Amino acid sequence: FFFFPPGSPYQPVIEALGNHPQKKFYNVSKLGGAKYDTLPYSIRVLFESSIRNCDGFLVKETDVMNILDWKTKQNNVEVPFCPARVVLQDFTGIPAMVDFAAMREAVRNAGGDPAKVHPACPTDLTVDHSLQIDFSKCAIQNAPNPGGGDSQKPAAKLSPLKAQPRKLPCRGQTGCRGPCSAGDLSRSSGQFSAQIENTPILCPFHLQPVPEPETVLKNQEMEFGRNKERLQFFKWSSKVFKNISIIPPETGMAHQVNLEYLSRVVFEVKDFLYPDSVVGTDSHTTMVNGLGILGWGVGGIETEAVMLGMPVTLTLPEVVGCELTGTASPLATSIDIVLSITKQLKQADVAGKFVEFFGSGVSQLSVADRTTIANMCPEYGAVLSFFPVDNVTLKHLKHTGFDKAKLEVMEAYLKAVKLFRNDESSSREPEYSQVVQISLSSIIPYVSGPKRSQDRVAVNNMKNDFQACLNEKSGVKGFQIAVEKQNDIVPVQYEGNEYKLSHGCIVIAAVISCTNNCNPAVMLAAGLLAKKAVEAGLVVKPYIRTSLSPGSGMVTHYLSSSGVLPYLSKLGFEVVGYGCSTCVGNTAPLPEAIRNAIKQGDIIACGVLSGTKNFEGRLCDCVRANYLASPPLVVAYAIAGTVRIDFETEPLGTGLNGKSIYLRDIWPTRKELHTVEEECVISSMFKELTEKMEKGNKRWNSLEAPESTLFPWDLKSTYIRCPSFFDKLAKEPVSPQPIENAHVLLYLGDAVTTDHISPAGSIARSSAAAKYLTNKGLTPREFNSYGARRGNDAVMTRGTFANIKLLNKFIGKPAPKTIHFPSGQTLDVFEAAELYQKEGIPVIILAGKQYGLGSSRDWAAKGPFLLGVKAVLAESYEKVHKSQLIGIGIAPLQFLPGENPSTLGLTGREQFSILFPPELSPGMTLDIKTSTGKVFSTIALFENDTEITLYKHGGSLNFVARRFL
Repeated sequence: FFFFPPGSPYQPVIEALGNHPQKKFYNVSKLGGAKYDTLPYSIRVLFESSIRNCDGFLVKETDVMNILDWKTKQNNVEVPFCPARVVLQDFTGIPAMVDFAAMREAVRNAGGDPAKVHPACPTDLTVDHSLQIDFSKCAIQNAPNPGGGDSQKPAAKLSPLKAQPRKLPCRGQTGCRGPCSAGDLSRSSGQFSAQIENTPILCPFHLQPVPEPETVLKNQEMEFGRNKERLQFFKWSSKVFKNISIIPPETGMAHQVNLEYLSRVVFEVKDFLYPDSVVGTDSHTTMVNGLGILGWGVGGIETEAVMLGMPVTLTLPEVVGCELTGTASPLATSIDIVLSITKQLKQADVAGKFVEFFGSGVSQLSVADRTTIANMCPEYGAVLSFFPVDNVTLKHLKHTGFDKAKLEVMEAYLKAVKLFRNDESSSREPEYSQVVQISLSSIIPYVSGPKRSQDRVAVNNMKNDFQACLNEKSGVKGFQIAVEKQNDIVPVQYEGNEYKLSHGCIVIAAVISCTNNCNPAVMLAAGLLAKKAVEAGLVVKPYIRTSLSPGSGMVTHYLSSSGVLPYLSKLGFEVVGYGCSTCVGNTAPLPEAIRNAIKQGDIIACGVLSGTKNFEGRLCDCVRANYLASPPLVVAYAIAGTVRIDFETEPLGTGLNGKSIYLRDIWPTRKELHTVEEECVISSMFKELTEKMEKGNKRWNSLEAPESTLFPWDLKSTYIRCPSFFDKLAKEPVSPQPIENAHVLLYLGDAVTTDHISPAGSIARSSAAAKYLTNKGLTPREFNSYGARRGNDAVMTRGTFANIKLLNKFIGKPAPKTIHFPSGQTLDVFEAAELYQKEGIPVIILAGKQYGLGSSRDWAAKGPFLLGVKAVLAESYEKVHKSQLIGIGIAPLQFLPGENPSTLGLTGREQFSILFPPELSPGMTLDIKTSTGKVFSTIALFENDTEITLYKHGGSLNFVARRFL
């Protein structure tokens, strides 16, 4: 169904692929002609999908033509999109898989074959998303200067040891409490000589092998104990459902695994080729656009609909072309470039639009840069930021394990359908809704300081700016140093040598990677700069308090495997631990002689670090000027020993043979960085992830799960329960029934969010859900969260409208309460709804503007449905939530423009009757009659025939279930 609909009118454009005649594909470029050549690449993906999935019902020929006419139809029409695959994380995956299990049960009860029930779209579900931290202290927490904060991050497991070495106490620095191996590490300082597959977990202080951190083991044990039922259900799902792949625990987060392992770039099913595309329930799904894969995050119900074989509906978007030109400054890091592009896109107002990159500057961005920019979409509001596949992408894929034959087919296919971007080609660029031009040449490196993080200083102006700070009056930047004292020098004896301190001298230099983990380039830049500096004969003065605090063990891993860690250590940047250290003010005291000299001469001493926070006096009470800088600049300033330096005209120091060494002499080029990043770091990380995926883990592999066609529901389970969505499933749908004499369950105001409707956090002890769990024998500490219990409709229904911030106008103050009007009682929302259902009385919801704002959440629609809500009557809706209401079988009705409950004189205490005509039509008007005799009109927000069909069937779940009967 998904890639080759029967009777597709476009089969005549199916062709064989050039030198690979066994491969077939839709040659959409021939069908679209000249119009196709002007389409943005991202729209070309939508166009191909519409052709491949055209069935005359869910995807019509008019939809195909609308996409081809994108230039004139953008923002004016809605089009369906059938992505190639779905990515779920466990919180949203559990209710989806429970629904499929329940659908099998319903199909069996209605006389169908339950074994035929499978997702129609390939779906990957990652289990790691819900990790809860129970243990945060690890064996290395008492190491020298371990860092600040309440918790320490354990060293990440890099790869399993081939043979576990004998454990002996580490004989290194006294602060290390971890058992290091007595054996020597066979490390080479050669750039690519380390054997990644033999890399053990390392003591972060001495690079000695240690066993898996106790913290990790404890948290994993707690996760398996707490979530055993859910994990067993996932294991059963992976066995009985086709098109489902479960990514086991201890593998990685949804968006990272999606990017690093699940991405195909080009799909191949039975020798049929088509572009990879994806929707996911994680907001970071947009990262895959950096690989030329169209994808974005959607809600649980939309995702479930795609799994069921239905398209996502979207308004044909505007596409903003972002042209990158020029060449970035050699000193500009990847982070500088990413943040600058992010800032300029935010200023360009790209909210709700597609962004697509083109121009000569795109080739200067590594795939890591591209995925980071794509991951920043929520920051600048775009739906996605698309980077078409080019030679940089293919090179990256080669290093991540794609075999040569597959890459050849991929390249040939993408070029055949004109989805391959070639800078050297003379072909015209696509036409865009608007073009934003960003010159990489304008991106120059900055530092922040000397007293506030928001005060940015261009590196090429650092010397002059510091001089200005000395002159200015004391304040947010000034130090008010008398002119005659600005060149004072204070001699100091330290470790048998004399040094001279002056204003601007650096006494603290800390490289911290906590904010730079997703892009290795900046940390590698620091390492390569250190390597070149050491080889040139440069040193860092011994009184400067230097340190290296990686954000995770993986940073130590790639610095070590690329051979640069010894050079950082040679300059004094040794690994001191994993956690917030210098950036939160946790630095060891300066040497007493240095402190005394600074105070004696009233010297404005400086600290330079690569963290995110920076305040006057934060690092040390005698260090009054503190700057934030990129990791390589921290190393450069440490070598220079002062911030009063112009890197362009003044040398960092004197190297071998008395030669003056400038920053340009040792600064790594972007080409060098990309080479090390791709050939060493990227390849090793992907190889490790692949091994981890193939091996799984012992707990998951040994986990027992049933293999029956139907899931054996445990009536005592508090995590997994068969929901009642299919209780009235019959072979034919019943015409929409009138809603007669409905009471208002809730009378809400404006901007009611999905979190108000269905909270995802902890379960309050006084809530209806807590009462249910207590009656099941659970204690409050065993309640877990609503997110973890999304597979239990009894908990989630009781959690609907259970947010303590809910403002119901019947109550007059924030509380998850309402009035049951027949009895006059004030009750929990669930208790009132339960009474209404027992009495056979339907309920509706009255609301104001923007009902359903916030993150898309499936239970924000499912919960009201199970409470008995038949319709929502609001002034306006958040579009995604409106679609979710229809997808579950609730009618979204809207007041006429200028009308609302107040203007109509409604109190919400009336009863409402709504009559549906035999035939519904998009955007039709319905009359509502109240028990007081008032009649008013509303708009039924069914926007197309598909939505009407789904509503008639009682939602998408029932619609698809009937296809198996």
